Amino acid sequence: MAKKLYVGNMSYQTTEDDLTTLFSQAGSVASVKIITDQYSGRSKGFGFVEFSSQDEAEKAISMFNGYSLNERKLIVNEARPQTTKRSSFGGGNRGRF
Repeated sequence: MAKKLYVGNMSYQTTEDDLTTLFSQAGSVASVKIITDQYSGRSKGFGFVEFSSQDEAEKAISMFNGYSLNERKLIVNEARPQTTKRSSFGGGNRGRF
């Protein structure tokens, strides 16, 4: 079963190819996704790496949590399930005109 890891504290210059090359040292990388701002397209400094097995994911955590990449120490841990955001039209200024 595939296992997704969260990778945080990345340099904004880090690319998906950089992550693929790095994490492939731990096993078979199924996918890599760096999260970007929808308006500017700039990296938000975190992303996700998916491995094909739990063992490879655990190996990647032990190898790369705290690893220095592009002068930043990576934070690598198991990704948590995505939660749905509740929409609050008006940005929280309800009742104010």
